[in-house]
Amino acid sequence: MPARPSISVVITTRNRAELLPSALERVLNQKTASIDYEVVVVDNNSVDNTWDLIGTFQPHHPNLRRVREERTGISYGRNAGLAAARAPVIAFTDDDIRVPDTWLESIRCAFDEHPEVDYVGGKVIPEWKTEPPKWLTREHWWPVVLIDWGEVPFLVGAQNPVCLPTANAAFRKAVFETVGLFAPEFSGREDHELLVRLWQKGRVGLYDPRIVAFTEVQPDRLTKRYHRKWNFKTGQFNSMSRLDDQMGRDGKLHKVDFQGDQLIGVPLYIYRKLLTEIVLRIRGAISDPEHIALQHENHVCYLLGYISQRYRENLGALMRSVAKGARRFVGAIIGS
Repeated sequence: MPARPSISVVITTRNRAELLPSALERVLNQKTASIDYEVVVVDNNSVDNTWDLIGTFQPHHPNLRRVREERTGISYGRNAGLAAARAPVIAFTDDDIRVPDTWLESIRCAFDEHPEVDYVGGKVIPEWKTEPPKWLTREHWWPVVLIDWGEVPFLVGAQNPVCLPTANAAFRKAVFETVGLFAPEFSGREDHELLVRLWQKGRVGLYDPRIVAFTEVQPDRLTKRYHRKWNFKTGQFNSMSRLDDQMGRDGKLHKVDFQGDQLIGVPLYIYRKLLTEIVLRIRGAISDPEHIALQHENHVCYLLGYISQRYRENLGALMRSVAKGARRFVGAIIGS
């Protein structure tokens, strides 16, 4: 165990003992003669043999540590890993991700070459277990957490708010002292919500194509049902975080929330978008290629998720306001 590692790798896992060994082997066998690193694996309340499995690696890898987090949720797991990590740089990956043996070296190079950035991330390339459906074009990669923005590095921030997921990303630990930890209420979208807070604080990241990871895409993610559900939940997330309200037509993140006309807390342009996408989906069922028709269908699911979340937040307040007004009205009549 290094006295003071320069990089801490954090992996959160839950009930995936069949996937974890391959991920651990890749992370624990990095070609990093000049880098002292530790690996912190968080068992997020697993009920299988995950805890014991991690222990079998420790005799051969003294830089491996295991942490138990009994509160279920990936945000809780990531935060437990952060609390245990001792390095100034925290690299995150997942139990279904396979990294090359140069992964940490690429992360270190990116930070050394760009001292101005607070975090870095890169590609997540698929390793197909089964032949992907024809409709799964690159436009549909994001729900499967596949990333490839090309071979040219670029900065990410409020002026270019591109999400670099924690399946393959690293942060300077000091940024968590500035913007806080992962938010449990956003578990499942916790990395994107954290990045929004970073962007709002003027923090900057880097997409570096040298930082590559691979994932075996699980069969359950190759169904249209999965993609519809994912887009619906993403709409709910963006509604809760007010992300669309802050996104200008120029594609940049602005500090002032949307101030236009709204109905039950939903900007009117969201309703217009929904009607447009419904029309395009109906028309596309006849004439569009399958992947284009699914895009419109997913947009409908996204917008329905967005609207449903706003309704959930605002209808209660609206009903309380109506009830309060009714009580005042009745009281005024009785009093007269």
